[in-house]
Amino acid sequence: MIAFLDLKAPYLELKEELDQAIARVVSSGWFIGGAEVDQFETEYASYCGVAHSIGLANGLDALHLALRAMDVGPGDEVIVPSNTYIATWLAVSQCGATPVAVEPDERTYNINPTLIEAAITPRTKVILPVHLYGQPADMDPILAIAHKHGLRVLEDGAQAHGARYKGQRLGSHGDAVAWSFYPGKNLGAMGDGGAVTTNDAQLADRIRVLRNYGSRVKYVNEVQGYNSRLDPLQAAILRVKLAKLDEWNARRSAIATRYQQGLAGCGLTLPHVPEWADPVWHLYVVQHPERDALQRALTDAGVGTLIHYPIPPHLQQAYAEAAWARGDFPLAERMADQVLSLPMGPAMDMAAVEGALQAVRLATGTA
Repeated sequence: MIAFLDLKAPYLELKEELDQAIARVVSSGWFIGGAEVDQFETEYASYCGVAHSIGLANGLDALHLALRAMDVGPGDEVIVPSNTYIATWLAVSQCGATPVAVEPDERTYNINPTLIEAAITPRTKVILPVHLYGQPADMDPILAIAHKHGLRVLEDGAQAHGARYKGQRLGSHGDAVAWSFYPGKNLGAMGDGGAVTTNDAQLADRIRVLRNYGSRVKYVNEVQGYNSRLDPLQAAILRVKLAKLDEWNARRSAIATRYQQGLAGCGLTLPHVPEWADPVWHLYVVQHPERDALQRALTDAGVGTLIHYPIPPHLQQAYAEAAWARGDFPLAERMADQVLSLPMGPAMDMAAVEGALQAVRLATGTA
């Protein structure tokens, strides 16, 4: 069996350090906020090359509170990709605002900057690109459009820890970046966790207040806030894993390189990496017109795969009131019908990679 992702292996690789970090928190008796969270925030901000990192309970809260800190509310519109996980849209909806979808670039799966300007209205407040599958979106044209129209830019970096755009690590190209530390991410906790990084001191301060019941002084509440704080146990775990992140991303890159070589001529649409992008391969996603049959064949061969994502947000029941229909966003729909994620992770050895490649070749009749 070739697992899609092994979540136990990173713990075994770092067992001694992780056990020490967990014991340190447990023995401290400090379980909300405190030194571990402060230190992780400092270390993650330094890693991303930004002034501020604000730890939060999860990635959805990171998006939501960043939007709230940007004064997004009822009547506003936020431009989002049509091809993304639904959390990107939910964060907008939780503010009472409306997500306005823009189709992706067919080659990169990320939002197509050339289509954004046509979606802007007088109610548009924020552009929210997603660095999908670990590959940076094309930020320069997005930032130019935002500047032209006086809009904020919030990046969804949930799948792109450590990725670089034109040589600069993601973290502050726009006004802020929202991160998820869900266990399966490149930088994953042992539970939920999230953060926002930014160089905007005022924005950072507003998010810190919002995450803690709207309070900066105990029992003094400035605004109606939320309870969304990064747990110190998760912060301690993330500190250990952060020191390993670049090495783990390099392992992912080596797997992706072998996939690119070994899958040529198999009838699949392989990932396209622009020359300005340095992805971290959170997922290795291919397309095939007979995706479901291919997935069944790989399952029968003992190769784990997943579909990211089988139903685009506009066709989810959660957005039924918006009355979108099949055909409204054809590129996102086609991708949902054809994408397949192959096994990927820092614990995957090259023997497993070769096994996955052989299974794909057999399934596609190209062995």
